[in-house]
Amino acid sequence: MTGFGTLRSVPAAILPALRARFGALVRELSKFGAVGITAFAIDLAIFNVLLQSGFESLLAKTISTVLATTVAFIGNRFWTWRHRGHATMARQYTLFFLLNAVGLGIGLTCLAISHYALGAIWPEFQSPLADNVSGQLVGTAAGTMFRFWSYRRFVFGDTVVPDPAPAAAAAEVPAGMSTTAPQPAPPAAPRTVPRM
Repeated sequence: MTGFGTLRSVPAAILPALRARFGALVRELSKFGAVGITAFAIDLAIFNVLLQSGFESLLAKTISTVLATTVAFIGNRFWTWRHRGHATMARQYTLFFLLNAVGLGIGLTCLAISHYALGAIWPEFQSPLADNVSGQLVGTAAGTMFRFWSYRRFVFGDTVVPDPAPAAAAAEVPAGMSTTAPQPAPPAAPRTVPRM
């Protein structure tokens, strides 16, 4: 019967840690989304301003993409993942830019598969509507999921959070220990949350 009671208390000790990790993930996703929307708006605005100013399309897109990526990097480094470990700015920016290019490649691959591979069989996949669905919706969603995962894992380091388990363990008094003379508990050392 004692073993059963111990098994019952395990989820109670794990629950605060899971709740804290889930809450941190939701906050990171929200901030990442806000930064992404801002960077997208900047990319769109600068691209159209440069086009109206007479810039060639590819040059305008290159300039707007580099500026939007820089804004996204600053927002993610100093807001989304400010609580994480940071390497040198140059290393993080280079890695961020390279992983952003991979995310762009994922989106372009979705568009190419839809337009050229499936479009060769079914001409409906070569319509502007199909291109928008595959490129803007499916491709952007897949590229964004990759970016979030890769930035969190490779660009920005592990996060340090306090371990809630010692607080729960301190509340339980082991059998045979006197409750009249409380012993001071050592402060809980922060632990590193492994990357997902």
